[in-house]
Amino acid sequence: MSRYFSFVLLIAFFVIPSQAQDVLTLHRLSGPIILDGISDEPAWQGVEPVDLTMYQPISGGQMTERTEIRVAYDNDYLYVSGKMFDSEPDEVRANTLYRDRWSGDDTFAIVLDTFNDNENALWFFTSPNGVRFDMAVSSDANGSGGGTSFGGGAVNQSWNTYWDVETQQNEEGWFAEMRIPYSSLGFQEKDGKVEMGMILYRYIARKSERHIFPAIPPNWGMGYAKPSQARKIVLTDVKAKRPVYITPYVTGGRSIFNELNDAETKYVSDSEITKQVGLDIKYAITNNLTLDATFNTDFAQVEADDQQVNLTRFSLFFPEKRQFFQERSSLFDFSTGRRDRLFHSRNIGINEGETVRILGGGRMVGKIGAWDVGVIDMQTESVGDLPSENFGVLRFRRSVVNDQSFAGTMFTSRLGDDGSYNLAYGADASIKIGQNDYLTTKWAQTFEDEVLDADAFDFFQSGFFSAGYARRTDIGWSFRTGAMFAGRDYMPGSGFVSRTDYTQLNWDAQYGWLSAEDAPLRKHDGSSYGSLYFRNHDGSLESARVGGSWDFDFKTGASARTSLNVMVEDLLEELSFPKDTGVPVGRYTFVDWQGSYSIGSGNLLRGRVSSNIGSFYDGWRIQANYSPTWNVNRFLELSGSYQYTHLEFPDRNQKADIHLVGVRTQIGFNTKVSLNSFVQYNTSANIIASNIRFRYNFAEGNDLWFVYTENLNSDRHRESPVLPVSGIRTLLLKYTYTIGA
Repeated sequence: MSRYFSFVLLIAFFVIPSQAQDVLTLHRLSGPIILDGISDEPAWQGVEPVDLTMYQPISGGQMTERTEIRVAYDNDYLYVSGKMFDSEPDEVRANTLYRDRWSGDDTFAIVLDTFNDNENALWFFTSPNGVRFDMAVSSDANGSGGGTSFGGGAVNQSWNTYWDVETQQNEEGWFAEMRIPYSSLGFQEKDGKVEMGMILYRYIARKSERHIFPAIPPNWGMGYAKPSQARKIVLTDVKAKRPVYITPYVTGGRSIFNELNDAETKYVSDSEITKQVGLDIKYAITNNLTLDATFNTDFAQVEADDQQVNLTRFSLFFPEKRQFFQERSSLFDFSTGRRDRLFHSRNIGINEGETVRILGGGRMVGKIGAWDVGVIDMQTESVGDLPSENFGVLRFRRSVVNDQSFAGTMFTSRLGDDGSYNLAYGADASIKIGQNDYLTTKWAQTFEDEVLDADAFDFFQSGFFSAGYARRTDIGWSFRTGAMFAGRDYMPGSGFVSRTDYTQLNWDAQYGWLSAEDAPLRKHDGSSYGSLYFRNHDGSLESARVGGSWDFDFKTGASARTSLNVMVEDLLEELSFPKDTGVPVGRYTFVDWQGSYSIGSGNLLRGRVSSNIGSFYDGWRIQANYSPTWNVNRFLELSGSYQYTHLEFPDRNQKADIHLVGVRTQIGFNTKVSLNSFVQYNTSANIIASNIRFRYNFAEGNDLWFVYTENLNSDRHRESPVLPVSGIRTLLLKYTYTIGA
């Protein structure tokens, strides 16, 4: 490993250092602030507004509405004031009262690079209704979509922390005041000063118009949240408090389920009562090092996973939604492919989609000196044939060469009380070379009890390696090229892998340009891409994908994409699809066309349509998707998704029509009381899944939850004996109360 880091440091001789930037000293408030949305206190009078520019739809264009944003601080809080004047106040988008649910609203935001590392940031924003949204940004916001999307792996939408906001609306527009405690920021103090990066913006949804500070060029998909482009600010003589948050909880409820009798002649009903108490503790060891401990952990309030239809030979991937694993979760990122990773926290407490009780554990994240540090230790209960397991993770990472380059290591362990084990280690680095160019490399190896032969320590059998070079920009030429290798026995037990025993080559070249100011289109992107997978044991081609695409964004906020792809798949085993369809062993070449169109998010009725049409192995596939959203009023949002898939294989006289339907109802009675209903119908699994959650958020950390879930069998006669109407029905009540909040 020492050779690995020597190689990384050698790159320093070829790297252009990051550029210095003027530092803005923030104004210290001289008096109290009453948080009511209106910044009319005398303490605000000496605070000058920042200089805003237009970010979109026309970079540097004339702003159509007046905006004033001020930032100041006192001994305990950072304050942000926004005056969003509007010539058409009735047209201001205030679509929802639902916490953390952005629904095409007008927004006012601050992005803070609190660690001052040009890579990570905390993102706070609000709407005219005073709804709080908070997210965590990682990887310098690379990997996320443009426009107004918050998708992508670089933004963690599930992260939450403690802060307050108040807003008001009148005939002049809307107004907001944020108050963020230092204990929620985790900054570093040096010589009595705190330096961090800051981005401020206002978004006018109906115009798809964004006013921003500092002036950031639209060269990246999410440049308006990119930590490396933030303005450096300084606060003096402030110290973050190090509170202890103690959150006991109690959960009660009942589950009714049906299972086969001993003779396996019919299903009989049974029930189980849930009575559970537990405790979560959050303690700030230092200003930027936090410990979370949990005992008898419960995640009853977490929203159900989205149903998926699998038309590949690989396992489905589901994201982590549980709040305990969210804080600085990007530190534990060790990607080894599109969704593959050395560590995936969903392995803890979830096995093949079923919940496994977590007895307890701890999680520590933050910074010690120059090092980013992450530690996880969790213990699960034994269930049936599944042993009680201990999950351990150690993650170390630090900046090298410049602020936007890093090198790190990771160690994971999964130990069963039956003697089973899986161990993994890895090292990774990302080095910024020049303005937007990056060199990345990763190395990992795994060991487990099931591989005890001479190959157990052979890297070429149990290891992973990747190297890549990329230019990351949305304007002008960008590219990505790389190679990956994974051995036959490479299997991170705490991570996620889709395939092993391969060598992959990949490339992607793209050219993007901005349209003329008077054109309806804002931006174009044309790209060509490809990937080739070869089997290690014989060098044969396993998979290939080569294609090209054209993306274009409209100044209204709408976007569209079209692409043409050629695929090759060499199957060594028969591949099965839903509805008794499948593909026999053989090599197949097929072509498809994909297209999509998204309506601008500022519309009250909006959505996305997409299609995928073409050959599919030795048959045909037609797939269509429609995802509408309608903000009926600020209290009610209706959204849905419909995916239709038609498979046809004439040589075997096989056909399948698969429907996947989802209907979501979100009601915000006010900013503290909400009701969320999510119903899904999946014809490939023949189930109707319902998840209804009622939340009363008395205060941050103090919640009452009612959760109802049920899975209904839509085709009871597909098996014998006849399936019951309901597979399982659960009603739970959970109450949490945070001491110290």
